[in-house]
Amino acid sequence: MEALLFLVQNRGELVSREQIVEKIWGKDTFLDTDNAVNGAIRKIRQVLKDDPDQPRFVQTITGKGYRFIAPVVETPVVKSQLLDSSHLASLAAGSEAGPGRVPAAPDSPGWEDSAGWFSRRSQRVLGIAILAAVIVLIAASAIYLRWFELPVRTAQSGGRTMLAVLPFENLTGDPGQEYFSDGMTEEMITQLGSLDPGDMGVIARTSVMHYKHSTKPLPQIAQELGVQYVLEGSVRRDADKVRITAQLIQMRDQTHLWARDYDRDAKDLLVVQSEIAKEISGEIQTAFGEHKPVAPVTQPTLSPEALEAYNLYLKGEFFWNKRTVEGFEQAIDYFEQATAKNPNDARAYAGLAGAYTLNGTYRGTPPSEFAPKARAAALRALRLDDNLPAAHAALALIVQNYDYDWQTAEKEFKRAIELNPNYATGHHWYAEHLAWRGRFDEAFRESERARQLDPLSLIIAADNGAILYYSRRYDRAIAQFTTVREMDPGYTRALMIFAPYVQKGMFAEAEADIEKRVPDTDRWRLSNLAYTHGRAGQPEKAGQELAKLLDLNRRQAMDPMVIVPAYVGMGKNDQAILWLEKAYVQHCNGLTGLKVDPMYDPLRGDPRFQDLLGRVGLAE
Repeated sequence: MEALLFLVQNRGELVSREQIVEKIWGKDTFLDTDNAVNGAIRKIRQVLKDDPDQPRFVQTITGKGYRFIAPVVETPVVKSQLLDSSHLASLAAGSEAGPGRVPAAPDSPGWEDSAGWFSRRSQRVLGIAILAAVIVLIAASAIYLRWFELPVRTAQSGGRTMLAVLPFENLTGDPGQEYFSDGMTEEMITQLGSLDPGDMGVIARTSVMHYKHSTKPLPQIAQELGVQYVLEGSVRRDADKVRITAQLIQMRDQTHLWARDYDRDAKDLLVVQSEIAKEISGEIQTAFGEHKPVAPVTQPTLSPEALEAYNLYLKGEFFWNKRTVEGFEQAIDYFEQATAKNPNDARAYAGLAGAYTLNGTYRGTPPSEFAPKARAAALRALRLDDNLPAAHAALALIVQNYDYDWQTAEKEFKRAIELNPNYATGHHWYAEHLAWRGRFDEAFRESERARQLDPLSLIIAADNGAILYYSRRYDRAIAQFTTVREMDPGYTRALMIFAPYVQKGMFAEAEADIEKRVPDTDRWRLSNLAYTHGRAGQPEKAGQELAKLLDLNRRQAMDPMVIVPAYVGMGKNDQAILWLEKAYVQHCNGLTGLKVDPMYDPLRGDPRFQDLLGRVGLAE
């Protein structure tokens, strides 16, 4: 009720989620903001029988907030109405006034003894009175609106139509062909996402793959992903032929708008994908009564060598998406084979650049082993195709993490997003970039855009928790990492939950979490424990973990940034800065967090640290 009242009071104006939280719960109250606000809006729509896809009352402006759009007529509320409403509310809700009793009014005897009844309840009671009038008025306006069943574009994702390409089913009977059906899914996402990004958003691969072999009903999937249209399909192929079946479903009434079967030569696969994408875009536009021309997407017929290279590229993408060290290594192998078969395959080079970059990060090894190879692959991809978003994003990551060239990185991230506004990874990496530069408002906006396009992505959700931590919103960071763990208890990035625990002085929780979730021999486990013990005032325990860490480093050199936290936690600032300098010499990507990570707060007054911050390009 309070949320609806606030929206009505600001009718026609955008009301942000943050404004709703502050108005109803206050600035300093911690809660799961997303669930709290979503729950309030959902209840409002249930009561008003409002359709989020075709709203008559509450319009969602994704990533920004809500707007009350129905006509409202104001009428004055007098004190007698207020008291009558209060009486009704007391009877209905069983309030402290008790059955049949009305609390003393401000001008009645005993008012001073009523323990501030008016201050505690006046807004709630006034809201009930106004809400009663509002519901009558907007119900009348709803009757008017129902006369006109004009197509209304949903406000989901900033006014764009949202589409999900569900995983194409592998009908070959061979589990070894899963990479091909998954590749078909990803290719259709890419094709559709590039056709009309201003008006149509396409959910990213990571989220739709949650529904592979799922038995969930389509309406539930559509609701979870926040989409109005779903594309289903299947793939069957032999050595030279491929059969693709696809159907487009409008989820509002589960109408099958379009269905086609394609029997083609395998060499024409890219042509078929382009054809399907254009036909689907046309059908969606027709559903909205539009006939806007769509730029044609042309794809070549593949030569035998190019077809084999494309097959290897799909295998590389399959393993890249596993986001593990082993997966990256297999992806690198397939991408390299693809480039050997077809030296002009820009996408394979872009995939190779991304795999090299992330493999080094996930391994925690000095970047000199992978960064030069990643850079060469990214530049080669861009020379072959300067309009490839993944190549621009990979280059941005390399110049950011290895060169500390923040201006070029930002330019490349923006170019990747400009080329494909539906590129979730581009928004995700750009959000991280903005956070490291301390531009948190922009970072949260980009993170939200990434979430809209890839709502079930664990890495996007976890990195949102990291941004919350960097912006010193520790309670919200802990809640976000906990949510990620509820989706996947073993998800590695969520191990970062120990950091906000430490900043809040919750050392026991941090230590317990580190010890139970990471193998004993893991270098990050030793580093995190040494840091936590040191911050907790346990120097002997911290020293023991540091000794193990240094012994591992003597046997096999590791990223110096793994050792830095141990010295910081123990208050050994000289040693911490020494290892930070080693990291700088090796171009370690861990230095990107120097400006915002609260862990480095004890070093910020040291001129040596400030000098390093300037050399990394992050000076104030």
